[in-house]
Amino acid sequence: MSISFKHHDTLRLFNEVAQHSSFSDAAESLNMTKGAISYQIKSLEENLALKLFERYSRGVELTPNGRRLLNASLSHYREVETELARLRGTVDQSLTVGMSSYFASRWLSPRLMTFMQKHPDIQLRIQPMTQVFDLERQGVDLAIRWGDGDWDDVEVEPFLPMPSWPVGNQDAADCVQQLGLERAFSQFTLLRDRDDSNAWTDWFRAAGLTHQTRKDTLIIPDPNVRVQAVIDGQGIALNDELVNRELEKGRLVRLSETELSSFGYFLAKPHKQSRTETVDAFVHWLHEQ
Repeated sequence: MSISFKHHDTLRLFNEVAQHSSFSDAAESLNMTKGAISYQIKSLEENLALKLFERYSRGVELTPNGRRLLNASLSHYREVETELARLRGTVDQSLTVGMSSYFASRWLSPRLMTFMQKHPDIQLRIQPMTQVFDLERQGVDLAIRWGDGDWDDVEVEPFLPMPSWPVGNQDAADCVQQLGLERAFSQFTLLRDRDDSNAWTDWFRAAGLTHQTRKDTLIIPDPNVRVQAVIDGQGIALNDELVNRELEKGRLVRLSETELSSFGYFLAKPHKQSRTETVDAFVHWLHEQ
């Protein structure tokens, strides 16, 4: 894939649309019309002979080729900006770490002051993220990501193993007690963090239960909101020991001993991004915890 110099401005526009996931929002940000944005993106796709976006009524979504182009272009722009900063002598000791507010509040926050005391020269920014993807686009140097670590869009390093298991409120627990696991779970709404998550499929397989394609699922990207939704009886979710406080108070109940033992929290870094001293310092501190 090659892009001539005349396409660079359109490529920057492509990055803006990808960031907003919407032609309308990108147009407003750039003070352009939605029609102009749409025309230029269509022209870029025709010139490259690639489809970069899927169009939906609610917005746009990157295709696999679009995601590859985004990663490549952001890496290029970031290298240029870094080199300009070096030439100006303005390279600082800043570090942006992305993670869910769930992990930040329940695990990181009580420990964070020790890092600040140990590294007062590093300007740390914690960026809440409900979907820890496209790290370069969001200016994230390092992310802490939940799952099984089987991702190819980032470089992955094991960090905090923490098996996941299903939780519900007391009514859900009573239902399991009365109907049995398989029948009860066939009636529950399954809460997930994103459309393409395989976590529930993996859990049903581990539990030896049939997991058919279901319509009774609810997508809630924010883990803290998902916890509250379970407490409110909107469905059941896969959680880990970070909800121990709710378990101890009886607001949540673990519904099965079957767990996803490969799940936990992993360190994720954008591909092609060189490891910096600030990232190394934070990673070393994390492992010490």
